[in-house]
Amino acid sequence: MSDFDTVIDRYLGVWNEPDPVARRAAIDELFAENVRYVDPLAAVEGRAALDAVIGAARQQFAGLVFSSGGPVDAHHDQARFTWHLGRPGGEPLVVGFDVAERDADGRIFQVLGFIDRAPGR
Repeated sequence: MSDFDTVIDRYLGVWNEPDPVARRAAIDELFAENVRYVDPLAAVEGRAALDAVIGAARQQFAGLVFSSGGPVDAHHDQARFTWHLGRPGGEPLVVGFDVAERDADGRIFQVLGFIDRAPGR
């Protein structure tokens, strides 16, 4: 497992963290202070704004979990990876593709997200 595999496992863990205090602590540890997150549904900057996006997604998709959709492809300080959102052990309802970039301190400073498959899409 590469260093970036671990980072992406932690990233998905943040999205799955049900406890708001633990989630915010994980965000503060994993993401740069001025992190930029952009996907088809959100465009935010900063840890607090990212925390709000993740909290809203957790409410909207209660009972579903984010998981890895395959190997992480990484070089230098960037990685691309596929993720799944669905019931544990079930067929994913949503499939997405993200690109994450790390800063010199190893924290994620930018995530560019795409939705490949979703209900009604």
